[in-house]
Order: sequence, then structure tokens, then C-alpha cells
Amino acid sequence: MKKLLKITALCILTAVLLWCGSVVRDRMTLREKVIRLHVVADSDDAADQAYKLQVRDAVTAYLAENMDTNISQNQAKLWLEENLEELTQVANATLHEAGAGDRAAVSLAREAFPVRHYDTFSLPSGVYDSLRITIGAGEGKNWWCVIFPSLCVSAASETVADTAAGAGFSDGLTGAIQGQPGYEIRFFFLDWLGKVENFLFSR
Repeated sequence: MKKLLKITALCILTAVLLWCGSVVRDRMTLREKVIRLHVVADSDDAADQAYKLQVRDAVTAYLAENMDTNISQNQAKLWLEENLEELTQVANATLHEAGAGDRAAVSLAREAFPVRHYDTFSLPSGVYDSLRITIGAGEGKNWWCVIFPSLCVSAASETVADTAAGAGFSDGLTGAIQGQPGYEIRFFFLDWLGKVENFLFSR
């Protein structure tokens, strides 16, 4: 009987360790395969917030038309780096046409993000590569989503699942970010790992 209990405990421990390892791998997948879009308004003034959304729409439209999605994250980062000037022009042309007096600065960097919930998926906290667009003083509320893989292009949950799978997300990770039943604990631990990552990043 005692031997059976030891074997059972060992099996449970092994299963827990394997599960924890898969969650860590999912966290690394998010870190290595995702690029966020981060648009920061000049201020919280209603007009500045409206300019922010117009810049968001113009940049995402440009990316959807010009950036190949059938590439790796490193290739996507390289493409963004090579097109930062063009993306800056798109942002500033949008601001000029809208009558804004501010200019936009566009950069590619790593940033710490809090958890974020969208209509059809959620992203846990963590450090992500980010295309950051700062308008004017950059002191207003910001907007962020995912430009690679292009999870924010469509609101359809089926498209999100297909895009995530195509980017190499595991079934568990896809289920967690889509909030599928049975994956709530997985998302909780992904977010917890992301918060630890954010804490270490800010030190």
C-alpha cells in the first residue's frame, strides 16, 4: 500500500512538473513570437485621443497591406526596423491631415505590458517586443494590441485561433488567450509569470 502511494505521488508530481514546464514554454512563446503595437496619445484630451485612434488605424492598415505575415518574428522585427521611417511618415501624415499640431516618434523596443483583454482574446502581462508610436509629449492614455502575429486584424475568434496556431502557439496557449473553458488556471499562471517578468525588467 505504501509503495502504491509513493508511485501515485510520483506520478502526480511528474504531471505537475510537466504542466508547469509547458506553461513556461508558452510564456517563452509569447516573448519570442509576439510583437505588440503601442500607441501613446499626447494627452487625455478628447481631440488627442481621437488623433491616437486615427494614427492607430492608419498604421495598422499600412502594416496589413505591406508586411508579410508568413515570416518569423525576427524577420518581422527586421522589416519594421527597415520601415520605421515610412511608418513615421504614415503616422505624421495622418496627424497633419487631421489638423493635429503634434508629431509622432516611432521606435521598436521591448516594453513591459499589463494584462489586456480584447473582444475575442486576452494577452497576459509580460515583456514583449513593441512597435511604439509616441504622439507629442506622450502623456495620454495608450492603446495596444498585437501586430505580429496579426491577432487584432479580425474580431472573429476562429481567425484568432487560426492565426495563433499558424504562429506556433500550442493548443494550451491558444485556449488560454481565448479564454476557453478549462484554461483559466493556465492563463492565471501565464499572467503571473508575466508580472514577475515585468518586475525584473523594471529593476
